[in-house]
Formats: sequence, structure tokens, C-alpha cells
Amino acid sequence: MAVNAEKKGELLNTLRERLKERIYAAITMLAVVVGLAQNPHTGHWTAAAYVTGTAVGLWLATLVADVQSHRVVHKRFPARAEGRHMLYVSSPLLSSAAGPLVMDALSATGALDLDTALWIAAGVGVAGLAAWGFEGGRRMGGGLIASSLAAVVDAVIGVGVVGVKLLAGH
Repeated sequence: MAVNAEKKGELLNTLRERLKERIYAAITMLAVVVGLAQNPHTGHWTAAAYVTGTAVGLWLATLVADVQSHRVVHKRFPARAEGRHMLYVSSPLLSSAAGPLVMDALSATGALDLDTALWIAAGVGVAGLAAWGFEGGRRMGGGLIASSLAAVVDAVIGVGVVGVKLLAGH
């Protein structure tokens, strides 16, 4: 029974790490998308390259940091299973590009302007943060009001990222 509890704890810790990476990437991508939306010279290929480059760059930076910290702490390179775990945990960083890339592609078909598509992607990013806040409140046993408050707090963080990016310019 103790083994099952230990495995469950490891699984929950892995899920926590993956969600942390997803939220971190969502906040970072939000800033990138707002920057692209502010630039009147952004084209479809440029937006796709920046969004993809950001997601891949975050992912690679995380892998480098994971391997480096593992080497320092354990005094050895990660074993194969540890490396697979690092890849699994960091993979949600790549998913942060999906929404903006879909909106960019939709815009490329002529369905809407690119800046509109990018602002929609930013709005979806803020809504996604709010959804994670709401889900976190519910999983902690919070009622509808407490969970909604958590969603609002996370949405305010997203809006704050957008505000800082707007104030800082591109």
C-alpha cells in the first residue's frame, strides 16, 4: 500500500510539473502574441516564426536547465528514464504555440485580419489562465464563488501581462 501511495505522489508531482510548465508557457506566449499584435508590420510568416520560435526556445531552455541542474545536484548526466521524464514534463511548453498558430492560419485564409486574430489569441490566453484558476479552486474544494474568485485573480495576472506589454511597447 505504501508503494501505491508513493507512486500516486510521483504521478501527482509529475502532473503538477507539467501544469506549471503549461501555465508558464501560456504567460510567456501571451506577451509574445501581444507584441506581435502591436506591430503593424507583422506578417503571417513572421507571426508563425515568432510563436514557434518562442515555444521551441522555451522548451529547449527548460531542457538545458533541467540537464544542467541535474548534473550539478547529482554529479552525473540524467539516465535515460530521467531524460524521458524531463521531455515529458517539458512537452506542454510546445503546446503554447497551438492557439496562436491556429489563429494565424485562420487569418491567412482571409477569415479575419492578423491583428484581430492575434488579439483573439491573447484573449483566449487570458481566458485559459482564468480557467486554470477556476479548476484549481474547484480541486481545492472551493465552491463556485471561491473558484470564480481564483479565476478572476488569474485573469487579472494575464491582463497585467498584457498591460505591461502594452505600456512597454514592442
